[in-house]
Amino acid sequence: MLFPTTIAGSLPKPEWLAEPNMLWAPWKASGDELLRAKRDATLLAVKLQEDAGIDIITEGEQARQHFVHGFLEKIEGIDFAHKVEMGIRKDRYKAMVPQVVAPLRLKGRVHADEARAARTHTTRKLKFTLPGPMTIIDTIADQYYGDRIKMAFAFAELLNEEAKALAADGVDVIQFDEPAFNVYMDQVRDWGIKALERAAEGLTCTTAVHICYGYGIKANTDWKETLGGEWRQYEETFPTINKSAIQQVAIECRNSHVPLDLLALLPNKVVQAGVIDVASDEVETAEDVVKVIEAVTRFVPKSQIVATTNCGMAPMRRDIAEAKLMALGAGAKLARERLG
Repeated sequence: MLFPTTIAGSLPKPEWLAEPNMLWAPWKASGDELLRAKRDATLLAVKLQEDAGIDIITEGEQARQHFVHGFLEKIEGIDFAHKVEMGIRKDRYKAMVPQVVAPLRLKGRVHADEARAARTHTTRKLKFTLPGPMTIIDTIADQYYGDRIKMAFAFAELLNEEAKALAADGVDVIQFDEPAFNVYMDQVRDWGIKALERAAEGLTCTTAVHICYGYGIKANTDWKETLGGEWRQYEETFPTINKSAIQQVAIECRNSHVPLDLLALLPNKVVQAGVIDVASDEVETAEDVVKVIEAVTRFVPKSQIVATTNCGMAPMRRDIAEAKLMALGAGAKLARERLG
């Protein structure tokens, strides 16, 4: 099937699970009640995607407070009790982050509950997202390793352990989220892509990397205003990624200043093309989605295009996110009819 659909990963959490319309939203329950609420929200996320015609489902990241820290919470060697303020993505914004204070080791499975719940309740392909090594070390303070690269590879080994377990749970696509890849371009070339490949080493399921200019939050939209009329950061990283073992690359294309001709630098990859803008509350039409897909086909073979969202929708209003899901499914269906 041409133009299968997926989402970057996250959906807004229901109001009964967490505070709405914000990142790092506090939970509204605890203990067993929170576990049940997370499971219920996961099943709801799966159902919403199925109803919208999404082909490759995610669990909506409903069990994670944040896409990075949701993984870190199950790792020994990290101190969450004494967070420090740290600049994220070259000081684009500040956040209170935990600290690495001892050797890193998984306490056990990280995402088994939500992955298995999603796998049990859908027959469609299932994608699961994990933070990439470079993005992790850009979102946590180091008080132990004293070497960013050494710490990144330590996280890569843990990511690989969990990714293999997720594949055994029946996950079809493992996607590593690496927004740091368009901030530290020289480091991507020097060691970042190697750390990412270590995280994906030995996986027999499909592998992907999601690179983006971030959520539709003010810190990111303000930063984008400084980037000029063309965003060409990917020109430096795409050739390196194209040579890697990672099979798919997710990139924003809707209302983006990324020149689409840069996608031609990824001839060896399936492109997850973002056709839904997560930085705007305006709901796309099916026609809008078709236009973006058609524009992408000028640089990527039709058989190598997956239609997706530009980024996660965690901080978005639920009604808007659900309407955008419907537009994504309807638009891809229309694109198949017109461009197939």
